[in-house]
Amino acid sequence: MKKMILLFSHKLTPLQITDAKSSFGVEEFLLLDDNLQNIWSNVPAELEEVVEYLQPVRDFLIENMQEDDVVLVQGDFGATCAMASFVKSLAGVAVYATTKRDVVEREIDGKIVKTSIFEHIRFRRF
Repeated sequence: MKKMILLFSHKLTPLQITDAKSSFGVEEFLLLDDNLQNIWSNVPAELEEVVEYLQPVRDFLIENMQEDDVVLVQGDFGATCAMASFVKSLAGVAVYATTKRDVVEREIDGKIVKTSIFEHIRFRRF
């Protein structure tokens, strides 16, 4: 069963779920447990490099990923680059989500308030 593993700090939208299923044949979505999610979502800025810090996430991928599984990798830039490369070294498919942003401006109490609305367009391979 082909799965998408989420190295991602948000919840997938229904459109993203549909896209993953139709574009990659994904049948299962695998989230990080709370501990691993905390590691992924809170990469310390003070670290000179992230490979050792991310070892628990790498171990999770080794244990749970099969060849051609899809891994959505988005987060800290250095962590994202390192993990996308690692996923590819395991014969996985590393992807990131692309979006379209619409900005809506409204006047509220004499102030201009900008709201950004993001819409999923597609997953793109690294």
